[in-house]
Amino acid sequence: MKARSLVGKVAVVTGGARGIGRAISTTLADAGVVVAVGDIDISDVTDAAYAARLDVADSGSVSKFFDDVEARLGPIDILVNNAGIMPTGLIHEMDSLVTARIVQVNLLGVINGISEAARRMRPRGHGHIVNMSSLTARLPGAGVATYCASKAGVQAYCQAAAIELAGTGVDLSVVLPSLVKTELVAGISVRRGTPTCRPADVAERVLEVLRKPRFEAYVPRSVAPVAFIHQLLPARARLMVARTFRADRMIEELDTSARVGYEERVREHLDPGREGGETRA
Repeated sequence: MKARSLVGKVAVVTGGARGIGRAISTTLADAGVVVAVGDIDISDVTDAAYAARLDVADSGSVSKFFDDVEARLGPIDILVNNAGIMPTGLIHEMDSLVTARIVQVNLLGVINGISEAARRMRPRGHGHIVNMSSLTARLPGAGVATYCASKAGVQAYCQAAAIELAGTGVDLSVVLPSLVKTELVAGISVRRGTPTCRPADVAERVLEVLRKPRFEAYVPRSVAPVAFIHQLLPARARLMVARTFRADRMIEELDTSARVGYEERVREHLDPGREGGETRA
């Protein structure tokens, strides 16, 4: 397949002000894409043609943001659903408001983005929606159960959405990064052999998927067969693997002091009536 040219295309990147989102925004801009960033704090955005506050969990906020982007930059060709949060905690200790916010941002936010983008792209007969899932959708671990569930939900929703969009000219992709070295995973002890990657690695994978569309892409590529085999294992074997790699003790070995700033920012936006948006990966 010949690689698509992305020069001049208009792209929306949610959660694009820092971490993975910022790397994606910068990489797309360097490739000639006209980038619009939606995020809670846009003060440090430098590589975007347009940036504004956005709450992906609010469908009205998403619709207005898309309207503003198209009024300023033209029809949206690309959506990168990147916004996500990962508060940690054991299932019996998690604050119910935090749990709800994880689902609202990570899953409902993706659903809102896909539905709004599809509504605009389908009549035009072209477009590409890239959604950020996670390796944890395939290999979950203790202490991040709701996060894992939200990312598995993204995976299932995208599989169904891809069926609906088949033949419309609108492509849909899912990117599943392993542990990415950002603030989102601060304080998590990384064991030898645990697959990791950088925000730049994820951004390059997104760029590759946009140029040569495919439904599913892992970062790094080497974790794809591991994820596939893990899904084929019986429950007891999966539990044994988790214990072998200490995934069952991750929360016990977490350096909570390293996550204070991140967790506090997440809590600042638990009230749906507050002005603002989402914390980024």
